[in-house]
Amino acid sequence: EKLNLDDSQWEDIHVVTGALKMFFRELPEPLFPYCFFEQFVEAIKIQDNATRIKSIRSLVKKLPRPNYDTMKILFEHLKKIAAKESVNLMSTQSLGIVFGPTLLRPEKETGNMAVHMLYQNQIVELMLSEYSKIFGS
Repeated sequence: EKLNLDDSQWEDIHVVTGALKMFFRELPEPLFPYCFFEQFVEAIKIQDNATRIKSIRSLVKKLPRPNYDTMKILFEHLKKIAAKESVNLMSTQSLGIVFGPTLLRPEKETGNMAVHMLYQNQIVELMLSEYSKIFGS
């Protein structure tokens, strides 16, 4: 649908952010496909940072092309938001909290929701802070 972003309804950044989150939340499958959930969780648990980044990068490269392309653009945008943290108060950690559970979730919720949420946040945070290593050529 064509949108007129000059329309006053889009002046409140929370409306735009809410619409973006709703779009990703209502996809039939999350941006990080269900079959990758456990693999990303295992990767974020790796203690050595260089190995962790390498593992996340490898998983991202295995994603279906539309997921990869969308993810790359979204994370590039979120990186720009984090770069203006002093103005908008959105750090990579804050963005992880906001977008982690929306972009990455298990197909079936188990009793590990709080633990999963921690990993979801950490995965998004790492991907933002190490964007160039994960998405670079």
